Amino acid sequence: MSDFIQSYNNDPFVGNLSTPVSTSTFTKGLLNNLPAYRRGLSPLLRGLEIGMAHGYFLVGPFDKLGPLRNTDVALLSGFLSSVGLIIILTVCLSMYGNVSFDKNYSKDILQTPEGWGQFTAGFLVGAVGGSGFAYLLLANIPILQNLGLS
Repeated sequence: MSDFIQSYNNDPFVGNLSTPVSTSTFTKGLLNNLPAYRRGLSPLLRGLEIGMAHGYFLVGPFDKLGPLRNTDVALLSGFLSSVGLIIILTVCLSMYGNVSFDKNYSKDILQTPEGWGQFTAGFLVGAVGGSGFAYLLLANIPILQNLGLS
C-alpha cells in the first residue's frame, strides 16, 4: 500500500498525498478542462461558464425545498431566492478579489484585480441567466411535454 500512496513530490512537509487517483493523467486532464483552470479563456468567459452552471442548479432546491414549496408561487419564489443568493455570492466574490489581489502582475490574468472583477461580472450574468433558463424550462414543462408527444 505504501508503494501507491506517497508524499506529493516526495516532500513529507506538504499536506498533500500523491495517490493513483490524485496524480493520474485522467484526473489532471479533467481538472485542467474545468473553466477555472482552462488556458485561453478570458476571466469574463470563465465566470460566465461557472455562473451558468451554478445558477441553473440553484432554482430546483429553492423551488422544491423552500418554505413556499406547496403554493402556486413556489417556482417564482425559487427563482427569486436563487437570484438573491447569486447577488450575495457575487458580493462575496468581489470582496474576496479586493482583499486577495493587490498586485497587477501574475502569470494568470484571473489573479489580478481587473481579471477577478471580470470573473465576478461574468459570474453574475451567467448565474442569473442560468437561473432564468431553469425557471423558463420548469415553468413551461407542460408545453414542452406536449411538443414531444405530437
